[in-house]
Amino acid sequence: MSSTKSISLIVCITFFFSILFRSSSAQTVVKASYWFPESEFPVTDIDSSLFTHLFCAFANLNSQTNQVTVSTTNQPKFSNFTQTVQRRNPSVQTFLSIGGGIANQSAFASMASNPTSRKSFIDSSIRVARSNGFHGLDLDWEYPSSAAEMSNFGTLLREWRLSVAAEANSTARPRLLLAAAVFYSYSYYSVLYPVQAVANSLDWVNLMAYDFYGPGWSTVTGPPAALFDPSNAGPSGDAGVRAWIQGGLPASQLVLGFPLYGYAWRLANSNINSYSAATTGPAISPDGSIGYGQIKKFIVDNGARMVYNSTVVGDYSYAGTTWIGYDDNQSIVTKVRYAKQRGLRGYFSWHVGADDNSTLSRAASRAWDATAATTVIRRKF
Repeated sequence: MSSTKSISLIVCITFFFSILFRSSSAQTVVKASYWFPESEFPVTDIDSSLFTHLFCAFANLNSQTNQVTVSTTNQPKFSNFTQTVQRRNPSVQTFLSIGGGIANQSAFASMASNPTSRKSFIDSSIRVARSNGFHGLDLDWEYPSSAAEMSNFGTLLREWRLSVAAEANSTARPRLLLAAAVFYSYSYYSVLYPVQAVANSLDWVNLMAYDFYGPGWSTVTGPPAALFDPSNAGPSGDAGVRAWIQGGLPASQLVLGFPLYGYAWRLANSNINSYSAATTGPAISPDGSIGYGQIKKFIVDNGARMVYNSTVVGDYSYAGTTWIGYDDNQSIVTKVRYAKQRGLRGYFSWHVGADDNSTLSRAASRAWDATAATTVIRRKF
């Protein structure tokens, strides 16, 4: 073969694999959100064209049998979830999410501590996911809180990965994807996640980079989901991302989370234009939580002032003695750009039903598509 032909062949092969790689890489991007029936937001109203993945939450863990179950009430919606969201976007992939913030965390700890109960959990999770048409499984254990629980969490993930691979091989079906919602940092109050097991077992992790401040646990106003913290003393999305990467998890397995809701405080003094203001408890709702659509209505109805803080990357509004911390359009766009430029897998939001006619979800999707993964957004302090 002549050198000219050899060079041409090499160029063609290189071009082919570069196209294949780009196509494969594009398919792994995560632009996701969670949906849960208690939000009373119809599945049919989800604009699935804005997402690559949607999480259906939550399946339960039966503490007696250690099996994954779906309540009788939720079963019809869960069983139709995938086909419903695929009507508008046939390529969107769906996950069955297990657990959640109000789940019995001791049940997860007990299940993960024993080989037999782990097998019961794993086998039933695969069975429920397949029977309801999901493409993946998501574990939302909030949170393993001791060294022993973290070790068992790692063992559970390793066995889960082996089982979904074996099931795919025996059935000739695509392997179920595996994800987990995790604490914003790989250190949960000095208890470390088993990063190597996470990296080897899961397709990615969803970093819950929100609920940093709220009236239920903060006596002063603060950014519920700050991307940056000027003091480096408090929580922030960037601190969590850096911690997980420094702990050994590749950036490509990190998905940055942000909220489509905020928290409302009742101020001790009216019309405070700052963070760290004294408060007397939650406002608007019993725990202060308020969806983005409700926030926009509050702003209009009360002529509230709106402030975007570019230092922390967060928004707040205030009127009278009510102060609301949340993420508006500019904060969401900045976080999405940050995620892409840091080489993260993508982003997710909690939850799709809290959005205002898909306003923030649409802004996030457009920001990801328009952002070049080149220059990393740096902290401004």
